[in-house]
Amino acid sequence: MSVHPLPNSDGRGRAAPGSDAVLDALPHPVVGFDWDGEVIFANASARDCFGERIVGSDFADLFPNGSDPFKQLAAAGRVLGLVSNAQTRFRGLFGAMAAGGFVLSLIAEEADAAAGAEADELTGMMKRGGLALRLDAALADLAGGGARLAVHCIDLDRFKTVNDTLGHGVGDGLLKKVADRMRAACRKEDCVARIGGDEFVVIQAGVGDRTDAERLAARLVDLIGRTYVLSGHTVNIGASVGVALAEPGQGTRDLLRNGDLALYEAKRAGRGRFRVFEDGMDAALRDRRELEIDLRRALALKQFSLHYQPFIDLQTERTIGFEALIRWDHPVRGRVTPADFIPLAEETGLISKIGEWVLRTACATATTWPDEMSVAVNVSPVQFKSDNLIETIVSALAHSGLPAHRLEIEITEGALLEDTSNVLKTLHALRDLGIRISMDDFGTGYSSLSYLQKFPFNKIKIDRSFVQGADEGGDNEAILKAIAGLGLSLGMAITAEGVETPEQLARIRGEQCTHVQGYFTGRPMPADGIATFLQA
Repeated sequence: MSVHPLPNSDGRGRAAPGSDAVLDALPHPVVGFDWDGEVIFANASARDCFGERIVGSDFADLFPNGSDPFKQLAAAGRVLGLVSNAQTRFRGLFGAMAAGGFVLSLIAEEADAAAGAEADELTGMMKRGGLALRLDAALADLAGGGARLAVHCIDLDRFKTVNDTLGHGVGDGLLKKVADRMRAACRKEDCVARIGGDEFVVIQAGVGDRTDAERLAARLVDLIGRTYVLSGHTVNIGASVGVALAEPGQGTRDLLRNGDLALYEAKRAGRGRFRVFEDGMDAALRDRRELEIDLRRALALKQFSLHYQPFIDLQTERTIGFEALIRWDHPVRGRVTPADFIPLAEETGLISKIGEWVLRTACATATTWPDEMSVAVNVSPVQFKSDNLIETIVSALAHSGLPAHRLEIEITEGALLEDTSNVLKTLHALRDLGIRISMDDFGTGYSSLSYLQKFPFNKIKIDRSFVQGADEGGDNEAILKAIAGLGLSLGMAITAEGVETPEQLARIRGEQCTHVQGYFTGRPMPADGIATFLQA
């Protein structure tokens, strides 16, 4: 068997002066092999472990109980595997050498166990380092024909709100209870770790197929999402879970990355759910990153524009204002819909700058309309958390010269779900300025009726799903009738959205709605088309 010395070696497997001291000082064995599996180098720790005659011996001589042939492990490049001899079981990291052959760095399994023994002080769970070691070992066993496994990457939903509003003491207590529920959901052979503030990972052992992993993920979402009682407070959070099934030859980093990709998809789908990694998720993440880069440039490159959709007073049959709707015309992607980029803008924090531009542009445009006409602007829940929202709105009005009573701010229930007291304080401050407040998409949330008691909105906008679904009668028609009656009794204006046919308009009239908006009464149009529309 031929011998291929390492670079900077003396041809006998010993490191040349200058490098031998460094390698010999390493506390763990380092062994170099040629492509045929013959030892061509060994540092001092390796010679102590395997004997002075290790150079020239064969991989199979050193590790007769190795779970995989040498070439299968080495061919993958830098890959972790479990190897053992009569005395010790090692975790080995292979790496290719530029001059040919491979180097194997060994850590005894006992050292692994010591390194991973440290537990998280708060929850008693394994920490990130121990998780990595456990996952390395499980993947090595899988490569040798062992049982399949899955990782579940878990992120708590709305945990930050608990910390911010109830204090870190309650937050810590919540994390302990979450940890207990996670342990209850898992089996003894599974591994549960806390790797960050509210981030957890479960290694599910003995997975038969995808269904087994989905069952555990659903159980975690259900248990973590149930109500908690802490220090006299009722706390409700949720959990998003990303699942990745391990494949033979896969590394720890890739498996956890796949779990993170699936977790991102679970969050993007609305949180409080799980997703299993699919091959297309990688491409979707790349596309999202590219879209985010483009979105950051769009405002500076003036790719945004506003279109305006009229809303009509049903009593006078005249246009009384327009809703400002943002459009993004991308030079390559074409027209990007708000549904595709607004959630990304909210997630990245770009919504504040974009929202400020919308307010300023809409207010300036509205000053060119007749004095009795108002402009409605949607304000994101993320914008309502900003400390300078009122300042931004006041500045937009001042720069444009638009009277406050001609501006209408539209919010959805999402703005009221968290930190309700501060949001209501902001709404009252805006109303005191003379600005009108409208609740958009009314009827689609869980607590819309309770919010009408907390804040006297000027207008309720009935979601288009009820208007269009009323054609079929049944519940949608009943809900439409109930919302319109409620608004009238509370003295609020009622706008029906999404009216697209004469029949829908006639039904809206019959239910005593005060305003209407939809393609039938006027499509969104650029600012320069408004004068022509009003003349017609």
